[in-house]
Amino acid sequence: METFTEPKELTENPDYRKQKQDSVAIFPDAEIDAPIIEIIKDFNRPPFCFTLQSCYGHFLYSGRGNPDNIDPLPATKIISRIEYRIAYVAFCLENNDQGKRLLEALKEITLIDPEYIQFCSAEWFWKKQVNSYVLQVEPDRFKHEDTAIVEGREALYIEKIRNDFFVQIKDLLRTGMWEIR
Repeated sequence: METFTEPKELTENPDYRKQKQDSVAIFPDAEIDAPIIEIIKDFNRPPFCFTLQSCYGHFLYSGRGNPDNIDPLPATKIISRIEYRIAYVAFCLENNDQGKRLLEALKEITLIDPEYIQFCSAEWFWKKQVNSYVLQVEPDRFKHEDTAIVEGREALYIEKIRNDFFVQIKDLLRTGMWEIR
């Protein structure tokens, strides 16, 4: 899955409410990575946004080859070759004042580290659902890919950025700070 394309402008979508209802109905918790279930539920609570897909981001290496591995990387043992599978949240926003404010607030999450976090659209999401966006954690040089091979020190940094990324999304959605802008 290639996610990155430049973000598109919000557009009118008269079918938004029905699309949200349909999407939320078919997105069971069993398909969400355990560490982000509550964050995804928080995305789906307001009437003006919902998620399309997500991934916690997985690190695969010798002895940890399970594609759904959510174990933290070992901090004391440097691993030379790690396959990182992108962390992201794909979501849709309603084109209204609240959706626009949330859109601007979510864009700011990239400020954690713009070299490792991108805000974008994904053409294949947009074709199915207008006003869809993706926040992704991926080294900028791999932003067009859904996996990257990195060395251990960089993987540890990506893991830290990924963790900060999800904490900031959770805090943003739970505190409603985007509402008072």
